[in-house]
Order: sequence, then C-alpha cells, then structure tokens
Amino acid sequence: MAVASILLLALGLVLSFYVAWCLGANDAANPTECAVGSGATTLRQALVLFSAFAALGALTHGFMVIKTIGTGVVQDVTLLGSVTVILSACLWITVCTWKGLPISTTHSIIGSVLGYGFTRSLLYGGAGVRWGVMGGIGIAWVASPVLAALLAALLYRIMVAWLPGRRNPEQVAKHILMFALCFSAFAFGANDVGNATGVFFSVASKTGEIPRTLSLLGLAVLGSTGIAVGAFTWGYRVINTVGFKITRLDYVMGGAAELSNATAVYLFTTLPFLIFGWGMPISTTLASVGSVIGVGMASNFRTVSRGMVLRIVAGWLFTVPSCAVISGVSFWLAAGTLGP
Repeated sequence: MAVASILLLALGLVLSFYVAWCLGANDAANPTECAVGSGATTLRQALVLFSAFAALGALTHGFMVIKTIGTGVVQDVTLLGSVTVILSACLWITVCTWKGLPISTTHSIIGSVLGYGFTRSLLYGGAGVRWGVMGGIGIAWVASPVLAALLAALLYRIMVAWLPGRRNPEQVAKHILMFALCFSAFAFGANDVGNATGVFFSVASKTGEIPRTLSLLGLAVLGSTGIAVGAFTWGYRVINTVGFKITRLDYVMGGAAELSNATAVYLFTTLPFLIFGWGMPISTTLASVGSVIGVGMASNFRTVSRGMVLRIVAGWLFTVPSCAVISGVSFWLAAGTLGP
C-alpha cells in the first residue's frame, strides 16, 4: 500500500472519529431527551447510560448498517472519497449542533455519499449511486418518524389506561422511562455507528492486512468512543432543544415516546438485515422527534411548539442537498489536484 494511501487512510480515520463526535454531540438527545426533559434523571446520568448502551449496540449490531453505508449506497468509496464525504458531513453537523438544531446525521452522511457518488460518476464514468438501495432508504426516512409518532401516541394511550391500576404508578412510569432510555441508546448505537464509520468499510477491508471481522469491530469501537466523547462535550445543546422546547414532558409521555423511538430504530436496523442482508440506516433523529411530537399530540396538541417543529423540519429538508453539494464540490476540487 503506497505511503500516500496510508496517510490518507489515517486522515480519514481521524475524520471518522470527528463525525462520531458529531453524532454524540447532536444525537445524544435521541435516547436521552425524554428522561432529562421529564426530570427522571440528570443530564450526566443520562449521558453515562447513553454512552454505555450505545457502545453495546454498536459492538453487537453495528456491522448490520456499517456495510449498507460503506458499500450499499454507492458501488464503492475510495480513500479520497471517504475523506471528502466525512469532512462534508462533519462541517454541516457541527454548525447545526452549535445552533442546538437536531438535524439528521444519517441524512448528512447519506447526502455526502450521494454527492460523492454522483460527482465521481461524472468525472470518471461507471456506476455511481445505487438508486434502488437509495429508494429503500428514502422510504425508511419517511416511514420511521411516522411510525414512531403513531406508536408513541398508541403507547401513551395504553399507559394512561394501565398505570392508574398499578401501585405507585409514577414510580412505575419512571422505571419504564429509564428502561426505554437504555433500549433507545442500544438501538441508536446499532444504527448510527455506521454513519461515522460505514464509508471506511470498503477501504479498511482493501488493505489486505485487516480481516473483515476485525475491521468491522475496530470501526465499531472507534465510532462508539467518538460518540461518547461528543455526548459529554456538546450533547447538552440539542438535548435542551428536544427535551424542553417541543412539548412539556412527564414520565408517562417520556416513556411512551422513548419506547416507540427505540422500537422503530431497532426494527429498521435488524429486520432488513435478516431479510436482505443489510440494515436500513434510518434517521434516529426523525424517529426521536417524531415520537415526542406523537405523545405531545396525544396528550394535548396545544402544548406542541409549532414554531420549533417547523424550525426542525426546515433543518431536515436542507440537510441532504446541502451535504451533497458540499461533498460533490469538495471531491471535484480534491480529485482535480490529487486524482481519484
């Protein structure tokens, strides 16, 4: 392997850790916002649980989605392409996290991969984006928040009817919410670690020195470590937005929302893998926010902040095209200087 390629691979791994940090900073809110927003636990305790169970999910299930992003959306991702994809996504996620906006990091990565694949096809010909795979991902992007919202509303109604008959219902609701936090963090790690490291699956496996299984395990460790660091540094920014500014949460609402979020993410990760051989990289942010909106509407529609919801949706709509443009232009400029 040429020295230049080794140096580029090393740079790309550093950038993978950076995007994992971005994931932790922006997406730590997804499993923790309900527990923190309802007052069931402190921010620090929630982040400890998030980091532990996200790592567990990444190490045990992360390989399902790492393969999808790394070699599924496009035919292949070169070393230079990996660097431009990751850097482009990182820049967008960092700016949005700084503003406290819960954008989709999945959309950021996929958008960057799309921009790279399209530009590479224009420059060098050959296969670019696998639109069949992308179509399936697009369907999941739309279905996941809708499913999470509907499931959250249903679970909320069930819990409201079931809890009054329990001894100390408030404590029972709190226990359900804490379990949901752990399950949601596990599902998040399983699905989202691929966002940080998936584009390096094909690259690392090409070195000829790293066995495929060890490559996947190493990437999962790298991603889960970066996610934990991001959660403990900037995670509070987006947690404050989703946990306190969309609707007022209590234990019952939080438990219903978090359970529905976790269930939706876990099912989209595992079922496609069992059926097709690759997990579906959905947006855990869309599922999370969708579930919070769902319980808010089931409880009292007037408590949902329409202004905040519209601001979040606008961020989602701009993410894919913005990242695709940034990535495509970056690869075009880099390839003109360094080659493909």
